[in-house]
Amino acid sequence: MKLLLLLVLVGLAQGFQTRVPLRKMKSLRQRLREQGLLESYLEQHPYNLAAKYFPGITVEPLENYMDDEYFGTISIGTPPQEFTVVFDTGSSNLWVPSVFCSSPACRNHNRFNPTESSTFLSTNETLFIAYGTGSMTGVLGYDTVNVAGISVRNQIFGLAETEPGDFFYYSPFDGILGLAFPSIASSGATPVFDNMMMENLVDSHLFSVYLSRDDKGGSFVLFGAIDPYYTTKGISWIPLSAETYWQITMESVSVSGTPVACSSGCQAIVDTGTSLLAVPMRAFRTLMKHLGASSSGEISCEATKNLPSLIFHINGQEFPLLPRAYVVKSNGYCSLGLQGMDVPTEEGELWILGDVFIREYYVIFDRANNKVGLSQL
Repeated sequence: MKLLLLLVLVGLAQGFQTRVPLRKMKSLRQRLREQGLLESYLEQHPYNLAAKYFPGITVEPLENYMDDEYFGTISIGTPPQEFTVVFDTGSSNLWVPSVFCSSPACRNHNRFNPTESSTFLSTNETLFIAYGTGSMTGVLGYDTVNVAGISVRNQIFGLAETEPGDFFYYSPFDGILGLAFPSIASSGATPVFDNMMMENLVDSHLFSVYLSRDDKGGSFVLFGAIDPYYTTKGISWIPLSAETYWQITMESVSVSGTPVACSSGCQAIVDTGTSLLAVPMRAFRTLMKHLGASSSGEISCEATKNLPSLIFHINGQEFPLLPRAYVVKSNGYCSLGLQGMDVPTEEGELWILGDVFIREYYVIFDRANNKVGLSQL
């Protein structure tokens, strides 16, 4: 009876028609490596992962997407024009390349043509987002945006006219759909999910994310519902500490029962738009030493067999991150999926819980109650 009920609930969840399948594709890092361009690119384009979170600046460090592999499809306009986008809980704007863009990166991707959409409305407003390698500039317009069968009418979005450097040329996605709060949206643009809520297009004011491990399929973003198939171990709810990014408070991070980082408490952002686990520099150096890795995170593949779990203490509960989650294996080499960064915040240290963390949990982003739900997979 219990199994039958679960199957019925799963069927109902799938019936909402609000699920965006996410495709796992080769990351930018893999593409550059295959073309022998990775080393020269990294030398020419140094970046600061923390730039995305500097207060008061509208910044998106595109290098965050160097290892990202999860992308979904949306459409804009009437008739629909399709785009591959990153569903990014660490930003709030929707933007795609436009036919007005002459940058090489735009010519290599799908471009929105407003003259081919009968529902497009133009504005005189401009959009500017700074990146580590330059800036994206464009104009704002309104049109129907279709996400997983949900048609959001008069959605404001950016039509990119310039894109920075050659980064986007190699990127496997066209644009970005931000899922953070309106308070950090550039040009005051209303985010897509906020319009979904205001227009009563979702049953519940939340969305959830499942990212598959390794090369397995099935990744998705589900709008307006929680899929009970992924919550059989229960949901741990964590209140937000800020309504900007999906920001929460952590008490500490421990290894083998000993606190090794964030011992006085720190802030963390649950961010699908960051592929790695971003760690304050001091904590990063401590962890590298504790785990036996080099200062850049490299480690012998043989040594990874004996690595411990990283335990994140959040809201009085423990959330383990097993070695299988934070060890990255590529072409016979092993490294840790952690990256050092420093972000100056009033609250102190800031960690970014990116895809390395999210892959271990079904994550629910609850706007109605301003909470994040984690269910261990």
